[in-house]
Order: sequence, then C-alpha cells, then structure tokens
Amino acid sequence: MRAYDIIHKKRDGKKLSNQEIEFLIKGYTKGEIPDYQMSAWAMAVFFQGMDKEETAKLTEAMAKSGDNIDLSSIKGIKVDKHSTGGVGDTTTLVLAPLVAACGAPVAKMSGRGLGHTGGTIDKLESIAGFSTALSMDKFIDSVNQNKVAIAGQTGNLAPADKKLYALRDVTATVDSIPLIASSIMSKKIASGADAIVLDVKTGNGAFMKSYEGAVKLAKTMVEIGQEVGRNTIAIVSDMDQPLGWAVGNALEVKEAIDTLQGEGPHDLTELCLTLGTQMLLLAEVANSTEEAREMLERAISDGSGLDKLKELITNQGGNPEVVDNPNLLPQAKYSLEVKAPRGGYVQRIEAEEVGISAMILGAGRETKESEIDLAVGLTLAKKVGDQLTEGETIATLYYNDKTKVKEAKEILLKAYQIGNTKPELNPLIYEIID
Repeated sequence: MRAYDIIHKKRDGKKLSNQEIEFLIKGYTKGEIPDYQMSAWAMAVFFQGMDKEETAKLTEAMAKSGDNIDLSSIKGIKVDKHSTGGVGDTTTLVLAPLVAACGAPVAKMSGRGLGHTGGTIDKLESIAGFSTALSMDKFIDSVNQNKVAIAGQTGNLAPADKKLYALRDVTATVDSIPLIASSIMSKKIASGADAIVLDVKTGNGAFMKSYEGAVKLAKTMVEIGQEVGRNTIAIVSDMDQPLGWAVGNALEVKEAIDTLQGEGPHDLTELCLTLGTQMLLLAEVANSTEEAREMLERAISDGSGLDKLKELITNQGGNPEVVDNPNLLPQAKYSLEVKAPRGGYVQRIEAEEVGISAMILGAGRETKESEIDLAVGLTLAKKVGDQLTEGETIATLYYNDKTKVKEAKEILLKAYQIGNTKPELNPLIYEIID
C-alpha cells in the first residue's frame, strides 16, 4: 500500500477503504508519510469530500493514534459536552456543576484557549489555587465521589489530529466538514465519554458562519458518533452576538456564579438548560425533556448547583470563598465605559470583533506563547434589539495596560451597529439533531 495510490484514489472522488485510512493515519503519525503527501490528501478530501463511513473510520483512526482514556470505573453513563466555540461561551462553568448536582457524572477534559479569550482551563485558573493537573486516579475518584471533575487534556490525546490540524491550518484545508468533524470527534472519543452533547455555533462569531454549514457539521458529527457507538446529540445555537454579558476569564467565572444563583443572562441560562437537558437524558437520570429541565431549574433555585461548584473548587485545591465573594477573583486596575455614539436600536453586534477587543486587552492569546491576563476583558450593557440614547453606556472595558485600551475601544465601537428600527432577533436555539 502506498500513500500515492490513496491520494490518487481520493483525488478521483473514490471511496477509501478502512485499511487505506488506517495506513495513512498510522504512517503520518509515525512520520513515515511526509507533510507534502498528507497536504495533497487533505486537499483531495477538501474538494471530493468523504462519506459517513469514511469520516467515521478517519475519526476512529485518529482517536486510536494516541492515549485512549478508560473511564469505565466511573459509575453511570459519562456524558461529555463540546462547543465549537464563540465569544463569551461560559457554558461549561455552569453546566458541569449543574448537571452533576442532578446526579449525572461529569468527567470533563477541557483545553486552553487560542483566540478571543481563554479556554475553560484558563478561566478556572482565575480561581486561586484551582488545579486542573489531576492524575487519572484523582480524576476518576473525584467523579465517583463528587460527580464532577474538570481536568486539562493529556499531552498525547489524538496526536494524529494535532499534526493534521497544524498542516491544514497552513494549507487552506481547515474548512472541510469531514476534516473538522473528525478532528472534534476524535478527541471526544479518545477522552472516554459514553455519550456526547455538541453545541455547534453559527453566526458571525462562530467557526461556522452559515446556518447551512453549521447544520451539515452537526449532522456529520452525530453520524460519526452513531457509527462508532457513542450516543451523540447536536444543538445548533446562535453566535451572531456574544453569549451572555461577560468576555474575559475572571469576568466569565463571575457570570457563571451569577447564573448558578439564578441571576445570570437569559441567553446563557437558556442555552445551559437546553444543553443540560440533553446531557441528563443521555445519562439516563431523567426520562423526559420536561423532567430533565425541571431538575436543572430546581438545582438553580435550591442552590444545589452552586454548592456543587463550591465542592468542585474545594476538591481541586481552589478557594471556594470566591463563590460567595467574587471580588476575590483577579481584578483589573482600570475600567472605561464605552458610550453610544448615537441613539436608536442595536441592530447587530459583530461577536468576533468583540472577542478581538477583549483579546487586545489581554484576555486571549494571539499565539500559543501569548500570556493571558486573567483579570481583563469587557462586559456588555446592551445587546441586539436593545434601545439606547446617545452617550449611554454600551459596554465597559477592564484593563491593566493603558496602551491597549484605545485600540480595544475603537474595535468595540465598530462591532456595534445602531439603527432607527428595532431588529428581528435570531432564535437562540436553531435545531436539535439526534
């Protein structure tokens, strides 16, 4: 078997066999197949696509290229949640304790962020002492005893995906549904979950800008899950404006606390209830959508979700007092209120531009080597559809470096489009695919 023949076959639009896909992924992971041949194959896939069996086999081969985490010693059905990312996406910080408080085991492997803001791991490190570097024994024991643990991903999880993604990034082959879907799902499968809930974002602040592309990606990932024996559900949700009010690490932790107290933004709360409902159904701790939602709402109203967050923080070495006193989180030295240049209605907020504004202040990473400032970021005061007057505050910037605030403010102002008529709002949840 030769890489040349596999490239030639896919270039001509023919279906690859399981053996050919395995040969390619194994050879590339070991360094036996060079980058230039893998680049040619990725471009062939970009133009010719892959069917669901090919995509599932590619996912499985990448998942098996490194460590596969065995969570079988954790009691119950383990459900993982993955979001394709966005701006102000704080769902894991709310969902993990909330779903655990309802009795479903949450064994969450999360990563750091590259782009607008930090990832879940960065956000949790805003809490003094919180450790995500857990041994596997500690991780499993924590879930068995407390129903929840959040740890950083192991270094050797789906290494084939890591190599292939880096190659796709520099060869204009990132935007391929089979390659995106297999990249995401290979890591989820290697992480050991029994079932997977996917939050696929669509809109100007999402990876998938178009609704049609987001639905296609969601369906492809659900099909992969079915093909490899993992119960998978996808929710297509809106990211045409930031989720919630806060963008920035410590700011988002505070917003997660507010949400668990029943005082969070409506859109973040509603998305967490929707995702959490599907997680409880897959974990088989609820028998219907209505029962699952009631359980989650009760966990907010009776404080058990908040108590579970304190338990999670304590168990992983953090200071649980931040839950009752968020001022213990990192605080920026300075703040600046950004004022509306005119009156009217907020027609549109370019979510990606809001994220870039926060990143300039230091809330995100432009490169893997960039240092994150956990205290900085921004909070929005007005969202799409809101009415405002000239000079009214639309957002507040929190910063430590005075040299960056002017640029961040200019970008944020460009993100807001203000008009004379009240716009029609996008639905928060477009579709649930199972």
